[in-house]
Amino acid sequence: MTTVTVSPKFQVVIPRDLRRLLGIQVGQKLKARIRDDHIELVPELPLTAARGFLPGLDTEVGREDDRA
Repeated sequence: MTTVTVSPKFQVVIPRDLRRLLGIQVGQKLKARIRDDHIELVPELPLTAARGFLPGLDTEVGREDDRA
């Protein structure tokens, strides 16, 4: 486990090895949440990351006869 220090402005630096492991980039958003007695930072994924997560889903929409 890596230890980080909270700055006087309440900022922390995510260590390089953890950033590389998670693929965190400059400017990327992280969601912060409290889990029991600790803080979790979860990378926010772009919407394109969800593409294809429901394989086999029928995306055809049935239309009424008067709608072509």
